[in-house]
Amino acid sequence: MAIVPLEGQVRPGTGKGPARSARRAGLIPGVIYGAGEKPTALAVPKKEFELAIKSAGGNVIVALKLGNSVEQTAIIREVQRDPISHDIIHLDFHHISLTEKVTVEVAVHLVGTPDGVKNGGGILEHITRTVEIECLPTSIPAHLEADVSALGIGDSIHVRDLVITNADVLSDPDTTIATVVPPTVMTEPTAEAAAAGAAEPEVIAKGKGEEAGGEKKEK
Repeated sequence: MAIVPLEGQVRPGTGKGPARSARRAGLIPGVIYGAGEKPTALAVPKKEFELAIKSAGGNVIVALKLGNSVEQTAIIREVQRDPISHDIIHLDFHHISLTEKVTVEVAVHLVGTPDGVKNGGGILEHITRTVEIECLPTSIPAHLEADVSALGIGDSIHVRDLVITNADVLSDPDTTIATVVPPTVMTEPTAEAAAAGAAEPEVIAKGKGEEAGGEKKEK
């Protein structure tokens, strides 16, 4: 995996106020942390960051330089987005070593059209969309591919079927990635069922002089 250079700056303050100020200035507020390290508040240019993640895909590794500080290698652990505008509002960077393994979630992309869909009218269901692996930062794949072309109706592909090199798979190997289910069949009700459904229950009104048991009171 390529390492993307990214320049930013140390943020003088934390909290909602300084974060809003950074966004108004075209920056994305964030934090960088590592094992045994004190978290550092930072901000990176919005345009440059969006270009970086667009070109690199998921699990981006950056060579992060904050002002005049020493360049740090980091992985982007979390990208928070506004639920309405979907703009990036905060970033979490994790300072890492290129010689130490990291644990990451990698997206699974389905490839091909299942035979059960083309010839049987089945429906492809993508059940598990990420797989957890452990590997060196430079071995993190942009994504994993699952070829579903041979799946018939009722067939599935599992984590154990994925080709993953230079990594230890942490997800359960029996986890289903995708399956092809039979088409939904709409059946019309039979004439007997329709007639039964249309019949209204008989309503029997009790007279005022009748008791709960149905007998009239003696005068």
